[in-house]
Amino acid sequence: MSSKIWIVARREYLSRVQKKSFILVTLLTPLGIALFSVVIGFIMNAGSKSDQRVVIKDDTGIIQQIAAEDKNFPYDFSTKDLSVLKEDYSSLGYDLFVYVPAMRDSSTMRLAASYYSTEKPSLMILESIESKLSDQIETYRMRKSNIDQKLLDSFRADVSLENGAMDPNDPGSSAAAGKLNIIIGTALGGLMGFMMYLVIFIYGSMVMRSVMEEKLSRIVEVMVSSVRPIQLMMGKLIGVGGVGLTQLAIWAVLIPILLLIVAAFLPGVEPSQLANMKSGIEIDPQAVEDFSGQEVIAAIFNLKWWLILPVFIIFFLGGYFIYSSLFAAMGSAISEDMGEGQQLMMPIVIVVLIAFYMLFPVLSNPNGNLAVFASLFPLFSPIIMPARLAFDPPWWQIVLSIIIMLTTVWFFIWLTSRIYRVGILMYGKKVTIREMIKWLRYSE
Repeated sequence: MSSKIWIVARREYLSRVQKKSFILVTLLTPLGIALFSVVIGFIMNAGSKSDQRVVIKDDTGIIQQIAAEDKNFPYDFSTKDLSVLKEDYSSLGYDLFVYVPAMRDSSTMRLAASYYSTEKPSLMILESIESKLSDQIETYRMRKSNIDQKLLDSFRADVSLENGAMDPNDPGSSAAAGKLNIIIGTALGGLMGFMMYLVIFIYGSMVMRSVMEEKLSRIVEVMVSSVRPIQLMMGKLIGVGGVGLTQLAIWAVLIPILLLIVAAFLPGVEPSQLANMKSGIEIDPQAVEDFSGQEVIAAIFNLKWWLILPVFIIFFLGGYFIYSSLFAAMGSAISEDMGEGQQLMMPIVIVVLIAFYMLFPVLSNPNGNLAVFASLFPLFSPIIMPARLAFDPPWWQIVLSIIIMLTTVWFFIWLTSRIYRVGILMYGKKVTIREMIKWLRYSE
């Protein structure tokens, strides 16, 4: 590496890591993530318990009879007149009144109950009431039909999928362990993809702001008298990239430690809450319920970290250099009009957002055609391939993706340096994409 590039990179690196803002952000970000986890944990724990009081008038007599045997039935019953309850349920301390009319035929498949509330209840509370009432009626009908519960249970089957290619004597190949590995792989893949998404915007924008500040303050005119534009740009990219690696290394140590501390004091989250969370990935709540903390920790340590971490760093650097070089070129083309920069950045932002939203279908099917294409396409691979690493993609796809990405890095640095060398010395002219394409043909 040229000594001049090293000088610029060292200046960019030290000028940032020595700032109080860098130290504060680096230390406070893990604390913020830990605090966020605590808040979300308490919210989910509180959200799973409804604080609405419900009273039911059951004219069938069935629901109240069966519910009397269930100590966990969450609602109250009343035998007062319907007209009285309609008027007085609120003054009696209830938020919702449910009236279940008598059934003309005990075998009817549909029972139309009514609810009364001064405020619109949530869909969740209505579905919960419907489910509870249906369960009591079903229990009553089963007993009335004299079906033996043991006989009914004997009809059920529990099918568990195990990896047939694994050693049957290996405890890590059991169905439960396989599900746990998939869950951890999905979580790790989503986290790594999201980190790459943040890295591209945070450090790419940092490069662009640095270029803009030097251009608008005219400092760059002095610098290019002793340093070639390509050396100046490369120095900035390497220096800011070093800042990013330093920050990620510190976070990689602090965040897991703080999350383990938080997990020790965080109230438990019911598996049903996980199942109710809407996401692109469906996780069986029973699978989550069966795992102990020791099993989770063991599964995490059993991941191929010797492969995941080095490859993640390669894709971190590759994605950073691809997009930060584009941000540097955009920064050099911006004049005093900041709105102009937003227009030039829009194509980059769209590409990154497409890659980010691809994460959800890719994690649902990490070896599908979309996942393979996105992990090989160089503008998407820095986000998509790290997300697939926990699912053991074929080695040739990882190698091919790295080769294509590194080739693209070289091409983009060459391309953007030609824009950068013209843009940093151009003032007072509104630049368009078409104008920047012309700059590519300018000779040295």
